[in-house]
Amino acid sequence: MRPHSLRSRLILIILTPLLLIALITGIWQYRTTTLRAEGIFDRGLLSAALAISRDIAVSDGDALSPPTRAILSDTSGGEIFYHVYAPDGVFVTGYATPPVQPPSAPQNRAEPYYYDARYRGEEVRVLRFQDGTTISGVSGVFNITVWQNADVRNNFVHEVVTRSFAVIGLLVASVALVVWFGVALGLRPLLDLEMAIARRTPTDLEPIRRPVPIEARKLVETLNTLLDRVSRRISSKDEFISNAAHQLRNPVAGVLALAEAVQNAPSRESAIARSAELVDAAREASSLTNQLLSFERASGTDVDRSGTRIDLRDLLSQITERFKAQIAPRQVELTLALPDRAVVIKGDEFMLQEAFLNLLMNAVVHGGPGMSAIAVNLAREGEMAVIEVKDNGVGIPREKFVEAVSRFGQANGGPGSGLGLPIAARVMENHGGSLRLLDISEGTAVLLALPLDEGDLPHDSRRRSD
Repeated sequence: MRPHSLRSRLILIILTPLLLIALITGIWQYRTTTLRAEGIFDRGLLSAALAISRDIAVSDGDALSPPTRAILSDTSGGEIFYHVYAPDGVFVTGYATPPVQPPSAPQNRAEPYYYDARYRGEEVRVLRFQDGTTISGVSGVFNITVWQNADVRNNFVHEVVTRSFAVIGLLVASVALVVWFGVALGLRPLLDLEMAIARRTPTDLEPIRRPVPIEARKLVETLNTLLDRVSRRISSKDEFISNAAHQLRNPVAGVLALAEAVQNAPSRESAIARSAELVDAAREASSLTNQLLSFERASGTDVDRSGTRIDLRDLLSQITERFKAQIAPRQVELTLALPDRAVVIKGDEFMLQEAFLNLLMNAVVHGGPGMSAIAVNLAREGEMAVIEVKDNGVGIPREKFVEAVSRFGQANGGPGSGLGLPIAARVMENHGGSLRLLDISEGTAVLLALPLDEGDLPHDSRRRSD
């Protein structure tokens, strides 16, 4: 399909209903003019019939007065013909043969009767008028017939309608011309905005500060919001790449040093010992890389919250079983408390698994040697699903809560990448939820909140949201 310009679209939108209105107005004008012309010409015929009736009564049918002849010769722009005959059927005056009446015409009618007929091959408008009078001693109802060529009336209608259509056409053409140039002037700020955006470089993501019409203000605000998000996203990625390079430098250097030590080992036993250390170092580097990738995925904003429906009871059951298998050698007791009713959300199941596993592994890594139990509790609170993950480890001081949820931050130092809590926090945010550290006397408690699926909300809450 060939694209249309905005100007053409606006003109089409404006002129189409205008043309339709003009057409309806023209039809209405034609019908109104036709009815008005019929009334004018019919009144002219009636005036002529009344004048003829008066004159033949006064002159005994011998002559018509000059005023009456003037009416007949030029009434409503055309000559009027007439015929009068007495009650006994005797011709009195006028033209010898009047137009033939239609079969449906009433024979005795006191009111004037109008009809259309053909007279000598032409269309005529006819009035038959009956009047009681006395002429030359003959009393009774005299029949007076007057008629006029219909072309006179049709020409009048045509002239009036032609003038009306000419005026309407001129108005439509004037509006089209005004709209054409008016739209061009109205679109000039948008064209200026387009040129301003086209001059931007890929690195220039500053907000657009240019006056625009009110109708386009929301568009510019949305674009500025997008530019701000892209700018922050790029800055975040730059910072992440810098931090990731810094975090990977030591593990990679350690792996390289151990590899060289294995290569230069003086004996087989020494090479085997160094190989075991190399494997451990490679695993740590691999674990850090995986967490970095998980954090980068969690930092995305393209999570489909309207996607798969997930029952958190089933998800947490699968995660705890998987976690138990990973920490089998360690003496850590994991308990899971689930409600009887399903707790359904919508989101990315893979990213939610990553978040929960990172929380559990974070408790094992940073809980200290005395940490022996982790409790996971799932509950419903209004329109939110709430998950509490609590351990009996060394805990996190309140003043270090912010540092603990910052990437690469560690409240108590030690092993790990410092990405466990940040990954979980990002995943919660991307699902419209939140992560919060609780201030407790012993151990660490993390409270997660996720919005319930609308279909799983209580009826009163669902009505409020509607």
